[in-house]
Amino acid sequence: MVESGAEEAPHTLGFGVPATSDPHHFRVKIPRGNTGRVQISEHLGMRPQSPNEDVIDRVSLQRTRWTAIRSEVQRALNARLKAHKLKTSAWRVGDNPVDRLLGKELCVLAWAVEDIEQEKIPVAVRNWLALRPEERWWLFGMTAMSTGGLKDSNKGWRLALRHALGDVAQSELLAPEARRQQSSPRDSRPTLDLFGDGTK
Repeated sequence: MVESGAEEAPHTLGFGVPATSDPHHFRVKIPRGNTGRVQISEHLGMRPQSPNEDVIDRVSLQRTRWTAIRSEVQRALNARLKAHKLKTSAWRVGDNPVDRLLGKELCVLAWAVEDIEQEKIPVAVRNWLALRPEERWWLFGMTAMSTGGLKDSNKGWRLALRHALGDVAQSELLAPEARRQQSSPRDSRPTLDLFGDGTK
């Protein structure tokens, strides 16, 4: 029996996708085997003007690059879902649905690491984790406008993301030791608002 005033958690698929008819979301397609590329696509959902689903293929990652980011991304996404009392998930072979906002954030990291030197990927992951969700959404919007497709790597905002996230560990460089120790609670950032309504 549900207590008065208590709300039941909404039913979701994958990483926080509402279990409704054709919602706007992302899908991470992971092939069988250890060599196939992992593809991230944005599914815009049903539009009133057309019965067809609009799909934008955003990025395709070499399997080694995906393997280098998958665990940290899964942990970060699940922490956000838990904070909103939503079901968590894990990456599986096949199609993995991802909430539209979390998918935008994932794209930012995937774009940053798609052509970066392998040894710089941990730096890119750390810098991505240090960003606020709103900052990731803004970066996605700017990048998607001009260089958001499969064939748009190595130019414009895609290239800028690679340098911004992968070249220098920003938090290590900018914060003195004492400030880093004082700001350690900031590392629990994944509990920030998932839907951007400003509530905590």
